[in-house]
Amino acid sequence: MSRLLAGSLGTLGLILELSIKVLPHPVAEATLKFDMHATDGVRKLNEWGGHPLPISGSASRDGTLALRLASADAAVKNARNALGGEVVDAVEADRFWIGMREQTDPFFAVIEPRSALWRLALPSIAEPLHLPSAQLMEWGGAQRWWITDTDPQTVRISAKQAGGHATIFRAGSAYDRNAGVFTPLPAPLMKIHRGLKAAFDPARIFNCARLYLDF
Repeated sequence: MSRLLAGSLGTLGLILELSIKVLPHPVAEATLKFDMHATDGVRKLNEWGGHPLPISGSASRDGTLALRLASADAAVKNARNALGGEVVDAVEADRFWIGMREQTDPFFAVIEPRSALWRLALPSIAEPLHLPSAQLMEWGGAQRWWITDTDPQTVRISAKQAGGHATIFRAGSAYDRNAGVFTPLPAPLMKIHRGLKAAFDPARIFNCARLYLDF
């Protein structure tokens, strides 16, 4: 039996033990919209994260921050009153969040042949990166999307300086993939990684050049 492993990007993952937590569907949901620069958005998201607010999603781009609330009806109403902002129509909100989840939102639609969609995993408190081209921020600031033709080394240096790492999520046909999809591991971790690879896949059948180009 095969299953997709979240975050594996198509590579083989071994699951030795699995626990599943099932949460009830929220009774009430609401999406709020704020006119807010990304810098203020990062600070506000971290401030709100320290309070008992029923925040279940966030996304920031082009000077607009969207915030999704999900909980009991009274909790959502109280949060709406406390936070302010503009309430988004429920149908429009559903379309927006599905677009974020499935990457059908217009932000993800156009990737030029020489560009790539990068996923940057950063500390949620990291200030917005002053980088060219389109950017989108999710997960309370911990996940940043960047569409750019900037070379991979520059992207990864920028992510490292901000305290995180960068992965090529999707790339145009002419984008340079020689740097690999994933951020290179430090030498000690790479040695362990190679040892595990040799033990589990001595015939080198799985994920050939998928994780790292040389094995």
